[in-house]
Amino acid sequence: MKRTNFTDPTADPFAERRRPALRRKCRLLGGDFVFETDSPQLLRIVGQAYGALPRHTLGRPPSLRVRLRLEPRSRRPLRGDPPLLGALAAPGMCLGALDGSGFAVIVPRERSALISVPRSMLRFPYHLRYELIEFAVYMLAARVQQLVPLHAACVGLGGRGVLLLGPSGAGKSTLALGCLLRGFDFLAEDSVLAEPATLRATGIANYIHVRRDALRFVDDRGMARELGRAATIRRRSGVRKLEIDLRQGGLRLARAPLQIAAAVFVSADSARPGKSLLPLRRRDAIARLAAEQPYAAAQPGWRAFARAAARIPAYELRRSGPPRDGITAIENLLRQARRR
Repeated sequence: MKRTNFTDPTADPFAERRRPALRRKCRLLGGDFVFETDSPQLLRIVGQAYGALPRHTLGRPPSLRVRLRLEPRSRRPLRGDPPLLGALAAPGMCLGALDGSGFAVIVPRERSALISVPRSMLRFPYHLRYELIEFAVYMLAARVQQLVPLHAACVGLGGRGVLLLGPSGAGKSTLALGCLLRGFDFLAEDSVLAEPATLRATGIANYIHVRRDALRFVDDRGMARELGRAATIRRRSGVRKLEIDLRQGGLRLARAPLQIAAAVFVSADSARPGKSLLPLRRRDAIARLAAEQPYAAAQPGWRAFARAAARIPAYELRRSGPPRDGITAIENLLRQARRR
């Protein structure tokens, strides 16, 4: 019998049987991820994103696979012809994609994702990491483990955590940075995954992004200078922010998932003297949570999450000068939660 030659592209046009040369394993968001690629550049970006992070476990960790493909150098079509079609695959999927198109495909049933990266994206490592790699990792972890995805920051003490919610620009990241520098455990800057019934939360504490002028609130001027040396990234909106790597400088990263003990809606509204932290009625808090988290509210686990969230206190935190007052209020909430 003739032996099939899988190096022949006609025998394996999608390269399904060929294993990428480079692999990296990471425990992230409760899952055991394996990243596969033939590109040292892409593997280096994965390492920068996920190296030296705490290994969070929510239950039995599912095995999740992310294959990254750096597009080969463009094969120029004949003049006037459309881009050429390339064949590619990952576990549970076969695709055809036109040259020059970058994308991420997530297949939760197969516990697999495929990311195709145009070479031009290598000039934009922040956007490549944030918009393709981190997107695929969060989606895969959330869907496979049936976790509720929240646009929120989370900090904690003694295993208890506070969700910091609110629209972009409300000051969540500045507040979270202040909590971190006060000695809180840091779980995540803006993306939290929560178990619906238990409210245990996980996240990725790799970076925090703040405007340079937020460093004026850092009391330790030496620390402020150190943080100010961070790289600057440019958001799609055009806003420039410092990208501070939290794995350097001895900062406290949450070593395990945190038990959500309170929710705080961060508001840009000014507070009355002595009235920066306002308690919310349960019904109002859940309605506000659903309104601010429309994607999460459409997920299958939302009802269970909302029932559990109704049992924890919720507050609105209004601005009252420097963030230190808000940080103290959050610290008091967490100390009360530890006594309960």
